[in-house]
Amino acid sequence: MAAYIIADVDVKDATGFDEYRKLVPATLTPYGGKFAVRGGKLEALEGTWAPKRLVVLEFPSLEQARRWYDSPEYKTPKAMRFKTAMTNLILVEGA
Repeated sequence: MAAYIIADVDVKDATGFDEYRKLVPATLTPYGGKFAVRGGKLEALEGTWAPKRLVVLEFPSLEQARRWYDSPEYKTPKAMRFKTAMTNLILVEGA
C-alpha cells in the first residue's frame, strides 16, 4: 500500500535550501519515491492551517518511506534541511 511523507516547510535560508532541493531527487529513486507535490500554489479551504511550502512524497510502502528517511543517501541532504528550514513532517499510509 502506498505511503506518503507530508512536509510543511518554512525556508529560512533560500540559498542553502536550493542546494538541498538539488540533492533530494536522486535519493528517492532507490526507494521508489517520487514527488506528488513540490511547493506548488496552495489554497486553504478550511481551518487555520497555513503551510509556507507543502511537499508530498509518495512511496510504495511505509517501509520504503522509512528506509528512505533513515537512508545513507538522505543523511547529508537531511542535515542540510535541518540547517536551512523549519519543517513539520509526517508519514501516513495511503488508502
